[in-house]
Amino acid sequence: MLNSADILETISMIRQENLDIRTITMGISLLDCVSEDADRLCDKIYDKITRSAEHLVQTGIDIEKQYGIPIVNKRVSVTPISLVGGNISPEGYLKVAKTLDRAADTLGINFIGGFSALVHKGFTVGANNLIQIIPQALCETNKVCSSVNVATTKAGINMDAIKLMGSTIRKTAELTADRDSIGCAKLVVFANVPQDNPFMAGAFHGIGEPETVINVGVSGPGVVSSAIERAGNCDLSTLADIIKKTAFKITRVGQLVAGEAASRLGVPFGIVDLSLAPTPAIGDSVARILENMGLTCCGAHGTTAALAMLNDAVKKGGVMASSHVGGLSGAFIPVSEDEGMIAAVASGNLSIEKLEAMTAVCSVGLDMIAIPGDTPEEVISGIIADEISIGVANTKTTAVRVIPVIGKGVGESASFGGLLGYAPIIRLNEASPAVFINRGGRIPAPIHSLKN
Repeated sequence: MLNSADILETISMIRQENLDIRTITMGISLLDCVSEDADRLCDKIYDKITRSAEHLVQTGIDIEKQYGIPIVNKRVSVTPISLVGGNISPEGYLKVAKTLDRAADTLGINFIGGFSALVHKGFTVGANNLIQIIPQALCETNKVCSSVNVATTKAGINMDAIKLMGSTIRKTAELTADRDSIGCAKLVVFANVPQDNPFMAGAFHGIGEPETVINVGVSGPGVVSSAIERAGNCDLSTLADIIKKTAFKITRVGQLVAGEAASRLGVPFGIVDLSLAPTPAIGDSVARILENMGLTCCGAHGTTAALAMLNDAVKKGGVMASSHVGGLSGAFIPVSEDEGMIAAVASGNLSIEKLEAMTAVCSVGLDMIAIPGDTPEEVISGIIADEISIGVANTKTTAVRVIPVIGKGVGESASFGGLLGYAPIIRLNEASPAVFINRGGRIPAPIHSLKN
């Protein structure tokens, strides 16, 4: 039973510490929409999405009003489109992307995810055709998000796919150069992609999921940061316990909203993803959490250890608070979306190498990082390969969302707007991995993948 202290604490979290439900995401299966005719496929997709998610936005608004909990985004994820489109042409996949965008506009949602392909062991004709059109699709749509899974611990790393994605990111940047290459902010390259992730740009509706499902992402970096400040000069064991208890409280809010949304919409409840997802707002930063733990600046020696402790404590608290925790759950470190990360990069204290090390112990990977616009395709592929190998070797999800900002270099910044924020252009190692990348083929799965 809730008491007055619990209610007042939750109100304080919302009003003063930026606690919010970052997203309610409805997953929708499109497997029954398959058609060899692109126009027929588009009609079926539009009808299925708009019918299934017709009440999603209003339900979110109603829950906000009833409980006073901000729900920042209402989103939809769909079956990876390469599985639905089959062998239609790249032009046919472009029609599908525009149909997804039109459906998103009709529903009034923020983003729609699932313009995706799974190529960790090789390419189908459909997957190859979809990837070919990603740059144009992301240029000509506003709300469509795309992802490509290029590796798993069980299958190894598809280096041909990584090479292709280096080229795809570069082309996407060029086509959206007039908007600081924002198309790349809607494109993620994954290893070990989760199939119940409610967060964009990597969300899609996995093939093992029900017909429709509600997944909720809850975020509260400001709440955790404030709890650490209040704790004062305690030891790290005590601090980990404080973070764990705070994460429990945050996740309970997500569980409440997820259950309520699923009930009102008449669809199954999937998972709560407790991810400390920052925003550019002051007081809503993962970097500032790490600094409150005792670092002068995010990126200092000790940053990876502090992040590892934070991520572990968040997961432990979240698992105890929800009947089903999934997605990515932990701490996100997207540079452009975190004012503390932005400041650390701008001051020179946070490098891409340090960010890569941090991804070994946090939830995702190299996320929302602006890089020089003249970065060669092979260097982009090398960045992807390094990050993906961390995920494969450690049996965890990792991802890359880098943005080559055409026409800009180190010392300049790029602005993406809204929750996507802005970012200083980060310095890269300019030595070329071209010969390695161009070898192609597959890097075999690590020996510890043989668990049967």
